[in-house]
Amino acid sequence: MSLKALLLCSDDKIVRVLRRTLSDLDISAELCSSADAALRKLTRQRYEAIVVDCADDGSADVLRSARSAPCNKRAVAVAIVEPIVGLKAVFEIGAHFVLYKPVSAERAKTSFRAARALMKSERRRNARVSVQLPVLMRSITGANLKVTTTDLSEGGIAVKVPYGRRPLGKWQIVLNLPGMEGDLELPGEFAWEGSGAQAGIRFSEVAPEAMHKLREWLRQNSPDAEQDDPPIRCQLTDLSLGGCYLEISSPFPRSTRVTLSMRAAQVEVRVQGVVRVMHPDKGMGVEFTQTSVEHQSAVEKFLHTLSENRTLSPELLVEPEGLETEMSAPKISATAMDDPLLQLFHTQTLTAEEFHEALRQQRASAPVLADESASAAHA
Repeated sequence: MSLKALLLCSDDKIVRVLRRTLSDLDISAELCSSADAALRKLTRQRYEAIVVDCADDGSADVLRSARSAPCNKRAVAVAIVEPIVGLKAVFEIGAHFVLYKPVSAERAKTSFRAARALMKSERRRNARVSVQLPVLMRSITGANLKVTTTDLSEGGIAVKVPYGRRPLGKWQIVLNLPGMEGDLELPGEFAWEGSGAQAGIRFSEVAPEAMHKLREWLRQNSPDAEQDDPPIRCQLTDLSLGGCYLEISSPFPRSTRVTLSMRAAQVEVRVQGVVRVMHPDKGMGVEFTQTSVEHQSAVEKFLHTLSENRTLSPELLVEPEGLETEMSAPKISATAMDDPLLQLFHTQTLTAEEFHEALRQQRASAPVLADESASAAHA
């Protein structure tokens, strides 16, 4: 199934470049000549991407409306802007990616490769497989609830619950998927209540290994499964127990959930995180979302490996897992309060230049971590 993009742009030259670029990436483009036409389409059709030229009248209204349209609120938004335009204002009206003018085919293809990976992850996350299976739900209070699934996706599960029972709060979902060896345990929380004694559970803080097993099962059992884009290579410049900064030409937008694969010598770590800082054409800061003892031990081992082998150049791959549902400023965790790198991520008032200067100062004032990060970045 082809990915679809809505394109609002009156510049013929840009349209030609984008049509060719999107076609090469198997993304169909539907051109609108006016904001009114785009707004009508947003209420009637689903798109994986909304691309607007901010020089066109009503472009800001189109971006804002995409965020509120039920069928397009999770579409990836790309804004085409002049280099002098302030990025903060563009992001505030709903853009995820920024494409600077003049728009070249090479730059457009680089940006849309990253955008396409996110578009695919969003569509994959929302794809549901109808399946009826017995499921055990265990609450944090020790209560058990036996239910039956009606459908399953990467993001959550819909179940039939006994009459009069509302599965509020947090749960551990235990299910055995056909063809999978052993039980799969997925943490989740109550998300919605429907008619006919139905309820929805949203998965949250799922371990990478469990998510990988769930994703593989869904891919094998979904009639509309498609091939994911390969992970994107990037360069590690700074690393702490709570997060990292990565140099990448087309960084993912703030609030993107990502999985990182980090390898150095024989040490390999897979971690999940959320993009907290994004600098177009430069890089992004990722805060790790896993807080288990096992995760912290794995990151500590990776840091130690870099420290003991200064000539190592670690291999780093990143792949998007989707967008956070809430785009508001994140709360600062207790971990972030004790982590200078995370504190920097949460200082949202800094320009890109101010951020990177503060990053350099951190390296100078924290010799041990700076040496580890520097060896990773400049080996």
